[in-house]
Amino acid sequence: MPVEVATHAGFCMGVRRAVEMAESAAEDGIPSCTLGDLIHNPEVVRRLTGKGLAPVSAPEEAAGRRVLIRSHGVSAEVMERLAAAGCEILDLTCPFVERLHRIVEESSRGGRPVILVGERDHPEVQGTAGWAHGPVWFVASAEDAEKLPEMDEAVIVSQTTYPPEAWPGTLEAIERRVRHPDSHCTICNATEIRQQEARELASRADAMIVVGGRNSANTRKLFRTCAERCERTILVESAAEIPPAFANTDSELIGITAGASTPSDLLKEVVSHMSELETKDLTPAVEEENHNDFMAEVESTLVRIRPGQTLTGKVVQITDDEVCVSIGYKADGLIKRADLVDQDVKLDDEIEVEVVKVNDGEGNVLLSQRNIVNRKAWDALMEKNEAGEYVDAVGKEAVKGGLIADIGGVRAFVPASQLSQRYVEKISDFVGKEMKLKIIEVDQQKKRVVASRKAVVAEEAAAKKKEVWDKLEEGVVIHGIVRRLTDFGAFVDLGGVDGLIHITDLSWGRIKHPSEVVKPNQEVDVKVLSLDPERERIQLGYKQLQPHPWDNAIEKYPEGAIVDGKVVRITDFGAFVELEPGLDGLVHISQCATTRVAKVEDAVKVGEEVKVKVLGVDPEKKRISLSIRQVLEPEAPAAEEEAAPEAEYEVVATDDKVAEQFAEAVEEVTEAAAEQAEEAKE
Repeated sequence: MPVEVATHAGFCMGVRRAVEMAESAAEDGIPSCTLGDLIHNPEVVRRLTGKGLAPVSAPEEAAGRRVLIRSHGVSAEVMERLAAAGCEILDLTCPFVERLHRIVEESSRGGRPVILVGERDHPEVQGTAGWAHGPVWFVASAEDAEKLPEMDEAVIVSQTTYPPEAWPGTLEAIERRVRHPDSHCTICNATEIRQQEARELASRADAMIVVGGRNSANTRKLFRTCAERCERTILVESAAEIPPAFANTDSELIGITAGASTPSDLLKEVVSHMSELETKDLTPAVEEENHNDFMAEVESTLVRIRPGQTLTGKVVQITDDEVCVSIGYKADGLIKRADLVDQDVKLDDEIEVEVVKVNDGEGNVLLSQRNIVNRKAWDALMEKNEAGEYVDAVGKEAVKGGLIADIGGVRAFVPASQLSQRYVEKISDFVGKEMKLKIIEVDQQKKRVVASRKAVVAEEAAAKKKEVWDKLEEGVVIHGIVRRLTDFGAFVDLGGVDGLIHITDLSWGRIKHPSEVVKPNQEVDVKVLSLDPERERIQLGYKQLQPHPWDNAIEKYPEGAIVDGKVVRITDFGAFVELEPGLDGLVHISQCATTRVAKVEDAVKVGEEVKVKVLGVDPEKKRISLSIRQVLEPEAPAAEEEAAPEAEYEVVATDDKVAEQFAEAVEEVTEAAAEQAEEAKE
């Protein structure tokens, strides 16, 4: 004779909470009583009465004592009477009933009528009606709804244990009488689940036993549900009421369920009794063994739990503030919305939860989903820390001394000194910013983390610098970005390290400042001229990648051509004229004017634009001889033309001594210019 017990048989969350808190109150020595039967189960009421918690029928009977409000709740008027009688109140109203009261009170403000679906004389219905601010209409069925007067508007609610299958039809009938209905399905989810399980079990069983008090509306509805599907269904308040010949054959399946007001010990008593009937024809030893095995199987459904334990449970009830989860324990667990990761959870969903408290003081098991997520996030973070990896974070809040960052759900503190390699004036600039951090300190016990962004920046910069240095060698051409300019040159970012283009390596011509050639943030190609790894210095050249002006000087400036130039320097023996950057020619003093001049300045000035005639070009010696006079006197005698200088820095003159002095002066100027260039580079 197999026996099957419904998963959700026995105490519901609200009843269990009320009973456990009442038993706890009975032990603290304070004179107490209950206002009416705490729950609709005579056995539980007798047990509580024996502990000094006898029920009273009116508030005035409890004067001076502590009064426990039953799980069905009471009206606002009863609460006022208890306070007037000087009673201390311990409210054990079921959370689902309390929610029903709140809806009625808030929705009926202004006198809106309330239509309460349920049994008119039930304590829960009577208590709920007492929270309405307007008229209350009681409806037990769809037939009752047809008798309602027509209304413009009404608030529609139901008793928490009203049959779920009857609600849609009753509501439809009510809404035909109300033009603007404000309906709320306030049926407890546990009632619906219990009814579904009983309906399914009764459809398969050969006989059903419903355990619970006969004065419990919930138990009576459960009995009717089972009787509709299984003809042999009985309602008992204890195992002693089970008929001796209830089980006809050894092969019959006996189904057992219990109302929400039935304690687990009464349910176990019935299960044990049926187990004994099953083994009555066996030897005593076998009977005892089978009985123990069966009870162990029943007990196994009531698992032991401890704080910090991770379990998988099924969602059985959902309210605005909490979610109730069946975890196979004698009490279901509660998850506050704030501790729920998946806010879209639905009935019958299986979710992973962690036990926070086995008993919160009110008989509830407190659960959390967020703790699991936080623990997994912490474990993942510690793995990365042990591996020396950086972690991705987002700045959340600027606080005194630093920044609070979120690392995948774990809070970390970043001191202000660890935010950047430079001083940070506004820490709030990092709020909302994604960043990489390095963990520098961990307190496992307090789950605290200190991290650094500065360390990441420094290490990444060092790695990037090493990578760049490994690729560099003298003579290679590399791409970079001009970052800053100084009087002596331009610094170029080569991708992690900076190199210097000295002002003399920026242009083939003379420049006063690097800004004449390049600008900040300009992308340039440069040539590596020299490397000094020990001093971390890189000498770069820019002009070296530009065409040299002497490469095609003969083609651009053929002998006899007349071109434009600018006087850039004056000496005792002549004027140097720039034809283009990096290419200067010499106009000897004898070629500066059509008449003899004592000083070059008498003929030309520095910065003056002049037209000159090319007398000769020597690319090997890098000399160009020019004449202003022959531009002014194009028909000058041939003898005079022969007297013109042959090349820059070397002028052919009629006086050999003058020519010798000129050559010496040119050599001195050239050496002095070379020395100045070397000093500037250092």
